[in-house]
Amino acid sequence: MANAPKRPFHTAPDADIKRGEVSDVYFARTVQILTHRGDKKRVKAEIYLKSLPEDWRWGILAGVEEAAALLEGVAVDVWAMEEGTVFEPYQPVLRIGGTYVEWAQYETALLGLLCQASGIATKAARCKKAAGDRQVISFGARRMHPALAPMIERNAFVGGCDGVAVTKSAELIDADPTGTIPHALVLMIGDTVEALKAFHDVIDPKVRRVALIDTLQDEKFEAIRVAQALGKDLYAVRLDTPSSRRGDFYRIIEEVRWELGLRGFGHVKILASGGIDEYEILALNPVVDGYGVGTSIANAPVLNFALDIMEIEGRPMAKRGKWSGAKDVFRRRGALETVVLPAGQRPPGPDGAWEPLLKPLVTAGRIVRDLPPPRTLREHVLDQLTRVPLDTLRRAGLRKDF
Repeated sequence: MANAPKRPFHTAPDADIKRGEVSDVYFARTVQILTHRGDKKRVKAEIYLKSLPEDWRWGILAGVEEAAALLEGVAVDVWAMEEGTVFEPYQPVLRIGGTYVEWAQYETALLGLLCQASGIATKAARCKKAAGDRQVISFGARRMHPALAPMIERNAFVGGCDGVAVTKSAELIDADPTGTIPHALVLMIGDTVEALKAFHDVIDPKVRRVALIDTLQDEKFEAIRVAQALGKDLYAVRLDTPSSRRGDFYRIIEEVRWELGLRGFGHVKILASGGIDEYEILALNPVVDGYGVGTSIANAPVLNFALDIMEIEGRPMAKRGKWSGAKDVFRRRGALETVVLPAGQRPPGPDGAWEPLLKPLVTAGRIVRDLPPPRTLREHVLDQLTRVPLDTLRRAGLRKDF
């Protein structure tokens, strides 16, 4: 019999991450060399990115709470933007200061926490911006390692998603998980209407009745059948039609909408899922009431943050291509206009017109900022999205005039 693995899942324990053991080896070797030389220089370093993925023009910062947990107890001072802040390239989102050999081994984990969380939150925000008032649910946990599911859906929620599907993830955001019927239930029972009736008989009435209508038969006829079966109790129908059977998804949904309305079922909402992203959302908005978004959020491009030393023992010092010296970032109150200045300088204008975005997060190893719950962060994101123009989402090749 083969030996069982020492650890069943190939992820780093919290304690290993906290000890700085998830680190590129060259940082460990750098610390070894500098310690041998007695080098205890204090430095300041910044995290920012030079470009965003694809055609994105803004990002949503996420992972700040985990970054604070990582650096708590380490002899550093950290200033960071609030989690959920909209930012653009060349705007430092975090500054860290302290004796380099005491925190160097945390760079790998720190970047990993911010890069992936921010990518997920940004993709979710783009989908929510595209959807407007329509509901967007995160369905993508199954596309990634299960150990990451709570992190993925927490940041999808922070970025603007209205709900998440995984039970453990929902606990993290203090919400009920969202989800109704999988294809498996329809197949096991053998009929869409019978599966929906079974759901209706067994599941708590507070859960909205949503019928999945693409498992066995044509979506139009299945929509009519489930609407006739449940009447006013039917909240929505969901189309998860695979791309191989879709043809023109817009026209399929439009046909379902027509047939339901013609028979007096105008109250039944239409939800779309399966390969949905912000571009598909913009195209489908005229005929869809809500979306389940999976892979495109869970597998969102990471934001390629880099951490670079900008100051050593108070002297500006940076590698080629980087602007040396510590910096501050200011945003005009009530707007998204942002300026980056040398640390200690302020933008011109009356006091109170500009807000500093880099605020104390960790001081001498102690977290000094309240860390808002995910729901508060989401509200912050949604408020900022009202000031983000819709045309910052790519519009080429979309249906009609989007």
